[in-house]
Amino acid sequence: MKKKMVCMMLVSAMLAAAMTGCGNASEATGEAETANTTGDTAVADNSQDTASGTPVEVEFWYSGGKTAVGVIQEIVDSFNESQSQYHVSTVTQADYDETYQKLQAGIAGNAAPDLVLLNVEAARNLDSKSLLANLQSMIDADSEFQKDNYLSVFYDQGVDDANVVFGLPAYGTTQVMYYNKAAFEEAGIHADDIKTWADLADAAQKIKATGNYEYGWEPMWGADNMIDAAFSNGAKIFSDDGTQVTINTPEWVDVWESFRTWIHDDKTMAIHSGGQGWEYWYATIDDVIAGKAGGYTGSSGDQADLDFSIVAAIEQPAWSSETSSAPMAETKTLSVLEGSSDEEKQGAFEFIKYFTNADNQAKWTMSTGYVAVNQQINDNADYQAYVEENPQAAVPFAQAAHGTVYPYDPTNGAIKDALKVAADKVEIDGIDAKTALDEAQATAQAALDEALGK
Repeated sequence: MKKKMVCMMLVSAMLAAAMTGCGNASEATGEAETANTTGDTAVADNSQDTASGTPVEVEFWYSGGKTAVGVIQEIVDSFNESQSQYHVSTVTQADYDETYQKLQAGIAGNAAPDLVLLNVEAARNLDSKSLLANLQSMIDADSEFQKDNYLSVFYDQGVDDANVVFGLPAYGTTQVMYYNKAAFEEAGIHADDIKTWADLADAAQKIKATGNYEYGWEPMWGADNMIDAAFSNGAKIFSDDGTQVTINTPEWVDVWESFRTWIHDDKTMAIHSGGQGWEYWYATIDDVIAGKAGGYTGSSGDQADLDFSIVAAIEQPAWSSETSSAPMAETKTLSVLEGSSDEEKQGAFEFIKYFTNADNQAKWTMSTGYVAVNQQINDNADYQAYVEENPQAAVPFAQAAHGTVYPYDPTNGAIKDALKVAADKVEIDGIDAKTALDEAQATAQAALDEALGK
């Protein structure tokens, strides 16, 4: 693929950057799955002159769960069949962390793709180094592009403070709760009665007390579930002026210590950790489907892998009766690399529009459970019928409406990394939350001070 040379300053910046992960729900980095999904081999120099009549090759890197990967490939194949000007070839990685790590190496080695699916944190970091194309000019030149079709909670996450559009939302994700219907019935629990995390903890205790389940509830391993609960307790990452990290306040400590207590003292909750790629994630799901646990907290995208004759879905509750539910609502961005040719950039943009049109977003959300970013799906007859028959499909969309957007982190992910370390100390090692979060606070504040030039 013919690329424009990235300037030496940017390459040096990327080589110096920490290879930090920006995965959703503490996704574990696994071995790369770099085989092209369609069987086409991605090559280093495949840009074609549009005047020759040969399609312009657009290389696309992405990752996801087994269902999501397949659906993305179906949409790619459909795009390739729908027109002859561009051909999208795909390369998959094990998870979002690995995509970001390999992308940084690819940029430094002048071997990056044209289009990439990223966590918004990773995309923001690349945007801060001017490594992603500003899509605004292509948006302005496209009379058919309708910004208002996108849900603003997701669209705005791909726009920086200088109004550079460094990515368009591919889909949204938020962590919801899936419970085993038989477990709730046996324990005499009504899902509608779970208004707070204390209610859920009580439910977990009752489920385990039946003697039929090993655990009452399984949070998903990593920092994200506990960050969600902390946000629902009024916790913040930064002070209002952005100069102080605030991840060891009582709002944080109370929540994280409760998780430690439920896992290590009460033993009513448990986590699966480690393994390769998404192994821990599916092990958690399997426990609930197999009747070993009463429920778990997981991704909206899990819906494609769940049997809803066994489980049902509810929104995350507030932390207490004095707070409101405010879990994260995150988008995954489709971003175009600045080093690609103009033809490759345009081809990538055309695919983004195709992926996010109402019909494909309806297909996407019905197939995967991830939140659609195009609100015009509400006019799609197939989607309307699907939601009527599958009410769990509406839960993530409803929760995203009152979700929290994780703030921009100028430390290149150091704060999230500090929280990940603290989460392992609390969830795996059983270290008290105050100690773990105090250490994370010190690490994160030092990183912020450096980023702010203090």
